[in-house]
Parts: sequence; structure tokens; C-alpha cells
Amino acid sequence: MTEAVTPSTSTTLDSLAPLLRAWLPRQRWFAGKGRPVTGFTPVAVTPLLPPGGRLGLYHILLRVHQPPGRQPGHCYQLLIGVREALPPRLAPALIGHVDSGPLAGHTVYDALHDPRPAEVLLEALRSRARVGGLVFERDPRREIRPNLVARLLAAEQSNSSVVYGDTFILKVLRRVVPGINPDLELPLALAREGCPRVPAPTAWLRTELDGEPYVLAVLQPFVSGAADGWELALRGLAKGEDFAPEARALGRATAEVHTALARALPTVTLGPAQLGPLVQGMTERLAAAVQAVPALLPYEEGLRSAYTALGELVAGGRTWTAQRVHGDLHLGQCLRAPSGDWSLIDFEGEPARPPAERRLPQPPVRDVAGMLRSFDYAARSASPPAPRWAHDCRAAFCSGYAEVTGHDPRTDPVMLRAYETDKAVYEVVYEARHRPDWLPVPLSAVRRLAASDPN
Repeated sequence: MTEAVTPSTSTTLDSLAPLLRAWLPRQRWFAGKGRPVTGFTPVAVTPLLPPGGRLGLYHILLRVHQPPGRQPGHCYQLLIGVREALPPRLAPALIGHVDSGPLAGHTVYDALHDPRPAEVLLEALRSRARVGGLVFERDPRREIRPNLVARLLAAEQSNSSVVYGDTFILKVLRRVVPGINPDLELPLALAREGCPRVPAPTAWLRTELDGEPYVLAVLQPFVSGAADGWELALRGLAKGEDFAPEARALGRATAEVHTALARALPTVTLGPAQLGPLVQGMTERLAAAVQAVPALLPYEEGLRSAYTALGELVAGGRTWTAQRVHGDLHLGQCLRAPSGDWSLIDFEGEPARPPAERRLPQPPVRDVAGMLRSFDYAARSASPPAPRWAHDCRAAFCSGYAEVTGHDPRTDPVMLRAYETDKAVYEVVYEARHRPDWLPVPLSAVRRLAASDPN
């Protein structure tokens, strides 16, 4: 990356460094938990509200370095507010008090918690502003009304989201990567196809560094009153309600998105040259997972058989069609509007995967496998667990999918089992590292998948 930092802004970042070193690891979206922050490399520091007034606002891109340090640090996007004193309502956003440099004597905080800085971003998008290297763009056919009140959504994961007056939602990417971000690329492609299942992007923030494009934020219509699929599923389980009709509708919605993506973007045929590495990658991930989580050892042979069966089909000349897919589909990535219509959101893909890999065409069954695992997670979260509920939802989802595409994912059992197994193995490692109490959930799927005989 080319650094876009002047001496004065570099001094500003130097004065913030001790505070950021303590604050960043506490953020849920920070990817390097468990390792100390050893330093920063400034990439770009852009004042959005000039310092010296009652409120200052800096847009900061910086690389964060952590041991072992053999690879370049992740690049993060920060929006730092500056005030002389922080009002009590913004106490949760506190980063710290600056002791030196041009901001000495001031308090700095995560500005997305504050409606005024958040509204500055919306106005810049509305007016298509250019500030330093930041380019605020919008679809000229879509209107953005001024003076919409902003609020930060509390439920955050790898990014931050701000809602404006129940009209728009701005997804601010925290860890940014070079290249075309699928969270903008795919919704734009679906909008061109007229697919109503994905909110069409209204505006976006981008920059360019070292000749590479970076997408920093995406503004889309906010589905007011919508509930996400995970919460709906848990609510239905708690009440003993049948969720199969919703699962069928969600299967139809997923299929509509897949068919629109296949029309909008190129599809490819996967033969041995592409599928061989795919099977090898699954096998290697299983071996690494068994080393990391010994509880997998009794199931290793059975799980590997899922990949062996797929490899045998590949060796026999079987091919599959691949296309762009969601890449990280689960119940939490789906919204049901008050009308009952389902939407799919968050097309960024798995954040841990390299950007180029996330943009590769893949068999649509990968998304199906992700959703089937999500039904299993919901059912195992219930007390007592409800395996029959999961079975019925899985079947209903596949039936709904087939109603649109004419192809039931269950008629491709070898590929479906391989992707479901790969997902369950990933889940075991994740839960062992981050949520040990949840480890029995994917282990129950591992037992089932290891015993499966798709023939």
C-alpha cells in the first residue's frame, strides 16, 4: 500500500497509538485476538471534520502488526471522533484521553456511536463528495434524503452497521482488503437482474491505494421491521412452532438469488483440474483439524470418506457447474420482512478466506450446505435439542430450492455431504478455540456425517 499520510497526520496517529494498542484488541471485529499489538503502519489519515471545532472526525486506515509478524498486518478502517469531553451517552465508545501531539487534552472515541459523525458520512454519500483519497459514490437513480437520524446497531460481528432513520443501513467494513469486494459486486449484479431478494446498493465509499481499489462501506435500503432467520428460528423452537414453511420459503429465496447470479455473471464447468485441489483442500483441513481438536480423531476415517467419495466421482469424469454464490450463508444472513418475504444479506463471504478465493465460482451446493448446518445449529441450541425440527427444516429448504431451480440438492448427495462435512469440521475447530461450550453442536453433526453412506 502506498501511504497517504502527511507529517502532521502521522504525528496525530503517533499520539493515538498507545490508546489504539489497548482499544483495538477489545473490539469484536478485531481479527487478531489473543496476540499483542506490536505496532502500526499508517496508510491514510483523512480529516472529515476539521480539528479545532467542538467536534473533530478522522477517517483512518492503518495496518496493525502482531507477532509472529512474518506476514503484513491486517488493514483496518477506523472513524475516530475528537471531543474535549465525552458526554455520558458516548461512554461505551471511549478510546481514551490523548496526552501528547496535536490532539493533546482531547478525548477520542469510536465515532460511529455518535449520530453527528455518522450523519457526516451519509451527507458525503448523498453529495458524492471526494475528500482526500476517499470517494463517496451513489447510484444517481436513487435518492438519499438529508437529515436522517443515525444509530449504530448493537449486534456487531466482523463489521459495523449504522441505520439512518429506518431508511438505509450503512455497513462499514472494519478489516479492508484490496480488490473488488463481493459485498458490493454481487448486490450490484443482482440489482441489474432485478432480483428483489437482495437490497440494491444505494451508495458506497471507496478508495484506491497503490493502484488497487478498496471498498470501505456500502449503503443499502434498510428492511424496517425485519427479523433475522436465526432469531426467528430460535423463537419458533422455544414456542414449539413448525418452522418448515419458513425454511421452504427460504429455500426458494436462495434459489432465486442463485439463478439471478448465474444469469448476471459467468458460470464455469469444474473438471478434475479444479475439483482435485478442492478435494485436496478439504482433506488437508480435516488433517489439521484432527491435530487441533483430538475429539475428532475417532471420526477421522469416516469424515475422510466423504472426500474420498467425491474424489472418486471426479476421477470418473464427473463435472459440476460452478457460479458466484453467497459464500457464507446461514440463518443470520437472512432477513424476513413483515410482509413475509425473505432477503439475503452480507455477501462478503467468509472473512478468513483470501479475497480472491471468495470471488471464485463455486458449486451452489456450498451455500445449501451452509444453510443446512445452520438449521442443525438452531435445533441443537434448543433445550432440549430438537433433531426432528432440523430434519424437517433441512428437507423443506431443499424442496423449496428445487421448486425454483428444478434441481433438488439432495440428488447430489456426494457433493452435498463433502461440503457439509467440510463446514462441520471448520465449526469444530472454531468452537474448540472460541466457544468450548458449543463444541457438542458440531460434534453431533460430525458423528452423523462420519457414518453417512451417500450410496
